[in-house]
This record gives sequence, C-alpha cells and structure tokens, in this order.
Amino acid sequence: MSMVATPSNGDVPRVDGPPRAIQPGWVRVTHWLNVLAVLVLIASGWRIYNASPIFAFRFPKEITLGGWLGGALLWHFAAMWLLAVNGLVYLLLNIVSGRLRRRFWPLSPRQIAGDLVAALRGRLAHDDLQQYNAVQKAAYLGAIVLLVLVVLSGLAVWKSVQLPLLRELMGGFDNARVVHFVAMAGLVLFTLVHVVMVAVVPRTLLLMIRGR
Repeated sequence: MSMVATPSNGDVPRVDGPPRAIQPGWVRVTHWLNVLAVLVLIASGWRIYNASPIFAFRFPKEITLGGWLGGALLWHFAAMWLLAVNGLVYLLLNIVSGRLRRRFWPLSPRQIAGDLVAALRGRLAHDDLQQYNAVQKAAYLGAIVLLVLVVLSGLAVWKSVQLPLLRELMGGFDNARVVHFVAMAGLVLFTLVHVVMVAVVPRTLLLMIRGR
C-alpha cells in the first residue's frame, strides 16, 4: 500500500510507492501475442496466396513463411487459433474491466477529423500517454473490426462446406477469399502506420513493455 508523506515546508504532499501501471499486464501480454499471431498470419498467408493468386501479382518468397503450401498452412492454422483465442480474451477483458469504454469513448467523426488534421500538421500532442487521441481510438477500434473480419472470412474459406451460412454472408467462397485478403491488407497498413507512430513517439514502446 502506498503511503502519503506530508512535507513540513508546505509543498504538495508526495505519494510514495510504485506508480500505477498505465497499461496493465494483461493488456501487454495479449498485445504482444496478437502481434506475434498477426505477423505469422501475414507471412504464411502470403505464401498461401502465391499458390492460388487472386490478383495479377505474387509476393516475393523471401518475405513469406512456410517454404511450401503445406508448411504455410500449418503455420497459418497455428497462428489463427492463437489470434482467435487471445483476441477473444483481450476483447472480453476490455469489456469486463470497463477499459473499452474508458479508453475508446467518447468518439465522434468531428473529433477524428480534428485530430487527423492536427496530426498531419505535426501539432498533435502526445504528452499524456494515459489518453488516446481520436485518431488512435478510431485506428484501434478499426483494427479490432479487421481482426474479427479476418477470423470470420478465414473460417468461411477454411470450412466452406461446414459453415454455409457464413460463406454466403461473405458472398460465396471466392468473395470470402477477397474479403480475407482485403482485411489482412488493412491489418498490414495498420501495422505499418503503428510502427511509424511508435518511431515518432518511442515512449509508447516502453509503455507497452513496462506498463508505465
């Protein structure tokens, strides 16, 4: 338990003890597990895509994972389960703990537009890491939606016969492949922007490692 020390010179009382974690342990653990799962899914997914391309291009083999189609599928399925289970735990804990409401709301299109303009002008402050700006809120919520879409469209492709309703909701097997590819491309874009922003504000990386 922290103790409050009252100085004799009239200054503001000082609170002793370790500072409260801004990012609790469960957030940091699930975050890094999600990072691992998404990176494996992207690299193995590119190898699977190369075996039957949707569009008129292929990914360089050097940036794919699995070596061949069978190996890539094994990596992809393993990472899929990690993402599905860990992502579900992350989402449920955010809802139950109230963190989803505290950190991501309120949010409005006007707030997003205002913070986006400020960011493009280099005027968006990052002094208080306990608060997300509107652009961060929208990006993180969008990433959650993309992750859900990746899992659902992936199931529609993998278990197309067993899950006919899900397949039809995706517009059929071929459309489900396109949805899966586009959602994964969105995650790649999110990851790239996220890495750039971490480079701009490196304190956020320390925060996600140490929690404070």
